[in-house]
Amino acid sequence: MPLLTLLRHGTPTDLPPLLIVHGLFGSARNWGAIAKRMSDSREVIAVDMRNHANSFWDGDHSYAAMAADLAAVIAAEGHPMDVLGHSMGGKAAMVLALTRPAQVQRLVVADIAPVAYPHSQNHLIAAMRGLDLSGVDSRSEADRRLSASVQDPGVRAFLLQSLDLKATPPRWRLNLDTLERHMDQTTGWIDDSALTPFDKPALFLTGALSDYVKPTDRAHIRALFPQAKMAKIPGAGHWLHAEKPREFEAALRVFLGPPAA
Repeated sequence: MPLLTLLRHGTPTDLPPLLIVHGLFGSARNWGAIAKRMSDSREVIAVDMRNHANSFWDGDHSYAAMAADLAAVIAAEGHPMDVLGHSMGGKAAMVLALTRPAQVQRLVVADIAPVAYPHSQNHLIAAMRGLDLSGVDSRSEADRRLSASVQDPGVRAFLLQSLDLKATPPRWRLNLDTLERHMDQTTGWIDDSALTPFDKPALFLTGALSDYVKPTDRAHIRALFPQAKMAKIPGAGHWLHAEKPREFEAALRVFLGPPAA
């Protein structure tokens, strides 16, 4: 299996490199601002997950496969890393930490819990698949057309980052068929009953306006991640890193900064 496509920022330092793992329909580029700012003190590597952006397409989109992809990236780098994952990427990062703990120094999980969710995002796949791309030569025109099926301008802007307007004809840089087929797995969770807890530092960072991590999820989080710390970013929803980037960055620096002398 090929390695995931990487975007590198900064150079190696005494601090562990930071591996950033995006969420469903996202890409490494979505994390460019955070990655560049965090790279002032360490190397930062953001990945395109399988079936997304510039990484390979595959019929398997399970969390076991995604965690194996991340493990291969870390193995190729030759040393353990700090790992930050958001939403789907947060679940993949949790599975990595639980199944290959030697590869993860510290874990940051952004606005997701190790639980199954009842919602589906297949309506967004239907909207992307149904978008008439004939004659589209600008993102603004694509946005106008997509507004007929996706009302939230923020969600449209996020989805349209995965539209390749330079291709002929324009195309989505997402394996929509596989993502749709595996949606229940993506919104679901693994059987973690036999896994050994990840007994290293972990931060579960949530948006105060998001309902993705509920108070009832905390017991299970602490069972799997005994050293877990919980923090909320005021005024942020599910896309907390995009909505409150400075506050998100500050929380990362507190947790991932140099260890006390």
